[in-house]
Amino acid sequence: MTATATIHSGRPVATLINVFTVTPQRWHELIALLAHATEETMKHIPGFICANFHASEDGERVIDYAQWESEAHYRAMLDNPEAREHMDLAATIATDVQPRLFHVASHHPKA
Repeated sequence: MTATATIHSGRPVATLINVFTVTPQRWHELIALLAHATEETMKHIPGFICANFHASEDGERVIDYAQWESEAHYRAMLDNPEAREHMDLAATIATDVQPRLFHVASHHPKA
C-alpha cells in the first residue's frame, strides 16, 4: 500500500474526516498541533497512511482528512496514549470536534 492519499471507491481504507470548529485566531495553532502530532506520533502507529489538514477561508473550520489501512487500525490508534494526548489537546483548542469514518461511495476523476 502506498503512503499517499488516494481517493478511489475500490480502495479498502478507513477515511477519517474530522471537522474542528475554531475561532479564526486559533486555526494556525490547531494545524500546527495536528501536524506535530502526525509527525511525532501518528506516522509511527501501525496502519497510518496519511493525513492532510485543510483550513476554511473564514478560519472557522479545520478539516483533518486522514487515511488508515482499516477501521481496526484507526480504532487501535484511539487507544494509543500518545495519540490520545494529542487529540485531547486539539479538543481544547477547538470549540467543537466532529470525527467520522467514511468510505468512498463514488469516485469521478478527470480522465
